[in-house]
Amino acid sequence: MRNFVAILVAVFAISLSAISSGAQNKFELYGGYSYLRPALSQTEADICTGLVCPLSSVVFPPVVVTTHPNLNGWEVSGTYTVIPWLGVKADFSGHYGAALGSSSANFHTFVFGPEARWPGHVSPFAHVLLGGAHASSNSGTLSNNPVYNTVLSASNTAFASAFGGGIDARVAPSVWLRLIQVDYLMTRFNSSTQNQPRVSAGVVLHF
Repeated sequence: MRNFVAILVAVFAISLSAISSGAQNKFELYGGYSYLRPALSQTEADICTGLVCPLSSVVFPPVVVTTHPNLNGWEVSGTYTVIPWLGVKADFSGHYGAALGSSSANFHTFVFGPEARWPGHVSPFAHVLLGGAHASSNSGTLSNNPVYNTVLSASNTAFASAFGGGIDARVAPSVWLRLIQVDYLMTRFNSSTQNQPRVSAGVVLHF
């Protein structure tokens, strides 16, 4: 029985080799640079920062402002190949940079799902990933706002999905370059929908 199974596996592997230019290994590990332009909501407030605050000062209610900062960071993913053209992926990313006023922001995602791929020396792929996102920003000041002078810190976690794909190119038997990966990243912070692009490139290891 074991010999029969071994023969079937060998025939299957030879068939795949004949169909494509090279069969992929079972596991794929990716890491690289990533760019994100999120729809980031932060709260502006009028806060007295002096040692003595006048009792007659006008207090304005806080206001939520949405900006689109340019955040740079990393992305890593692992994919298990179920069949030569279909795998299951776990994807994680982190992006950081300046936000509203003098504040800064951190944006992390953790999404999972299926990925379809066309095997070959140049291998395009597409995936549908679901999971979550965590966005946080620290407090800061606003120097050019006549009404509000402070950005409040915030932290929130919400549902996220990533729909996209990219192209890998083989440079060595187990080493590939991810020439580009582009995702439409959708999040649901504060019960509303945010749409943002995510672009990455890096190195892929097959084993």
